[in-house]
Amino acid sequence: MAPLDVDLVDVPGGTVVMRDARRGTVRTVALEPYAIGRLPVAVGDLPATGVAWDDAVARCNAASVAHGLLPTYRADRALVRWDPTADGYRLPTEAEWEHACRAGTQGPTYGPLSDTAWTADDALDGPAPVGLKAPNELGLHDMLGNVWEWCWDYADPARYGGYRTLKGGGWADAAWSCRVGVRRGSSPDVRLEDVGFRVARGAVRGADGVWQGWSDDEDRRRAGIRGPLPVGWTPLRELLD
Repeated sequence: MAPLDVDLVDVPGGTVVMRDARRGTVRTVALEPYAIGRLPVAVGDLPATGVAWDDAVARCNAASVAHGLLPTYRADRALVRWDPTADGYRLPTEAEWEHACRAGTQGPTYGPLSDTAWTADDALDGPAPVGLKAPNELGLHDMLGNVWEWCWDYADPARYGGYRTLKGGGWADAAWSCRVGVRRGSSPDVRLEDVGFRVARGAVRGADGVWQGWSDDEDRRRAGIRGPLPVGWTPLRELLD
């Protein structure tokens, strides 16, 4: 497993509005300062792809150990747990990802996609070298387009079980998929050709058990749906319990 070569950008604290379309909820998340990669993790000039969520977590821990930092993740049976007080490398929460992507803007993108993102409009056969399109106001490149990026959060533990969240859109996606608020999910052990990751770093303090927009208690509430279920729904009750 090759060591991560990470160039981090400091992200100031602030607030971000998060929406849950299925539940019809809107919440304002307060974030402490943290750091995030200027670029998605790359191999040479190209973004690393075919990276499962499990792989990304393992690489974050390995990078933490290599740099003398406290690893962020530990496995508890089939469940990966995050220690928010650890100072090692980690995946951003969805709220952190959105806050960093927006970089103070309020629209669905942080600039014209033709200038900032590789999408289906560019007619590529695979990912483009990182950092060639314009960055956002924080100096972050490829937050939208090129490759989808893993986040820490479950996509929807009531509907999709253990699927984790993907953000940003990829090189083969239409422009509507490459917007800040769009969310996709996939199984943590699946490797996809248009999926990579970007690392974050920063120990954080939780208020009422909420850490940078994520909460273990909230995951349990979201997974705890009861009664008749629509076809295909697989609530993540057993693992969280």
